[in-house]
Amino acid sequence: MATTRLITHHIAKGSTVGQTMKDRFDYGQNPLKTNDGDLVLSYECDAKTAYREFVLSKAKYHAITGRKQKKNEDVLCYQIRQSFLPGETDAEGALKIGYELAMRWTKGKHAFFVASHIDRPHPHIHIYYNSTTLDCTRKFRDFLGSARALRRLSDRICIENRLSYIAHPKLKSKGKYRHYGEWLGANRKPGFKERLKAQIDACIANIPQSFEAFLQAMQEAGWEVKRGRGGAISFRTEGQERFTRLRASTLGKGYGEDEIRAAIGGRATGSGNAPPRRKMSLVIDIQERLKAGKGPGYERWAKVFNLKQMAAAVQYLQENNLFSYEDLEAKAWEATDNFHAAAGRLKQVEAGMKRNAALKKAIVDYAKTRPVFEEYKAKKYSRKYLAEHEAELAVYRAAQASMRELLCGAKLPKMDALKAEWRRLASKKKSGYAEYRAAQKKMREAVTVKANIDCLLGIADREKNKEIER
Repeated sequence: MATTRLITHHIAKGSTVGQTMKDRFDYGQNPLKTNDGDLVLSYECDAKTAYREFVLSKAKYHAITGRKQKKNEDVLCYQIRQSFLPGETDAEGALKIGYELAMRWTKGKHAFFVASHIDRPHPHIHIYYNSTTLDCTRKFRDFLGSARALRRLSDRICIENRLSYIAHPKLKSKGKYRHYGEWLGANRKPGFKERLKAQIDACIANIPQSFEAFLQAMQEAGWEVKRGRGGAISFRTEGQERFTRLRASTLGKGYGEDEIRAAIGGRATGSGNAPPRRKMSLVIDIQERLKAGKGPGYERWAKVFNLKQMAAAVQYLQENNLFSYEDLEAKAWEATDNFHAAAGRLKQVEAGMKRNAALKKAIVDYAKTRPVFEEYKAKKYSRKYLAEHEAELAVYRAAQASMRELLCGAKLPKMDALKAEWRRLASKKKSGYAEYRAAQKKMREAVTVKANIDCLLGIADREKNKEIER
């Protein structure tokens, strides 16, 4: 289960910018923790001189932009800590995953280095990236919800690499939510059930050939396996008095024996947090593109792209607790109906605003041209007067007809009432548009995920064949 934490580094009290960063970086690159520096990767910088390069980039930033923050407020660099469950990956694997996380998080716009440590039982990495961009014109800003965005990116990369992740990390503690990195923190030792579920996830992620191979992997990981009456499977580890039964009612949905057997046999998604087999962009029909003239390079890129789309689809299914195709289909229909309902409400508000604007314009035009009509009437509809004021009289008649059509026999409202109604409708449109955009986003996500799952299961091809036969 990969956990993440985002840390900002400021100037240490009584120290300089360079010395502060050097102290931080020396800790991350400690030879005893990084196998004499073999477990360090860098991007657009030399890890050994990174603190000097970061200081130089900040001097260039001040020279180019002219902006300079107060000494205690300036962020020197950012640090990301990413930890993995023991047994899921090794130090080299963690280093590669950490490098990919850093590259996708910074989008290649910030220099960074990644150090994988071997001083703890669990693999973990430290990422240090410069707050100043490579062109020295901008800085990275720690935005609202950055920790959650980092966690989601880490979870997605874990799914792509067939590693488990924490689906619901936030736990209440004295009325407050703990941050992601504290989910398995020192103040809370995970229970036997949590440890058992984590180990099941790790074993399933390794794709055992059979259920017996899965049980053997559990035994090798230090779990005692017991077969009870009727063949029921139970597990126990060191320090545990009673066995824990392998069933969904005890461990949760996705952890029953039948579900695990189905996952191993390739018929289900497996355990609760283990990466399933099956995003927010439609997958590419690679064969069709190759027929259209695309080359081997495009084919390699498309395969990676499709893998990422399926990983995102898996993450969506986990986060929304969609454990069957029927649930996904219902979710897509519900999201589509909600979107159309929000669009309908927004159209009604816009129609009301359009009517309000037209009525106000008609009232103003009527008030401006009515004196002309009254004088025309007083002159007994003189042709000479009509020729001189034909345009004004045409505006008067059009405004009169428009008011008649818009009011439909109702009493003419006062201008202040119309203005108040306009403000109310404008406010309603603003909130309605936000609701519309949110519903549209949810619909696109649900429909795209369903389309990708259909593609994976071959449903789209079957429907296409039926249409051809018809």
